[in-house]
Amino acid sequence: MSLPVRSVTPEFYVAAQLAPADMAAAAAMGFKTVINNRPDMEGGAEQPASTSMQAAAVAAGLNYVYLPVVAGSITPEQAVAMKQALDAAQQPVLAFCRSGARSTQLFMLAQQSAA
Repeated sequence: MSLPVRSVTPEFYVAAQLAPADMAAAAAMGFKTVINNRPDMEGGAEQPASTSMQAAAVAAGLNYVYLPVVAGSITPEQAVAMKQALDAAQQPVLAFCRSGARSTQLFMLAQQSAA
């Protein structure tokens, strides 16, 4: 199974909302770290909770980071936190949110951060 991911850089990719079952596929694709940028319950009860995503990621051998951000309201502190997460992450990294756009924006802001 292959996930629909978009490359931002050779070491950073984004995807729309993932499910716990997608973590094994992400590991099989070679990802080492998954970053969840979507706040719990943003998409309602059908959105998997971060705790479920983390358990599935760890079971698949992935590192997992939960860094929720609200679309259109990314703070400078969140950009710094993303930079720190990326600096510490095993690569390649797969970040996800509702569509992938927020994760991409956060990545770009993190690149400009002086953390």
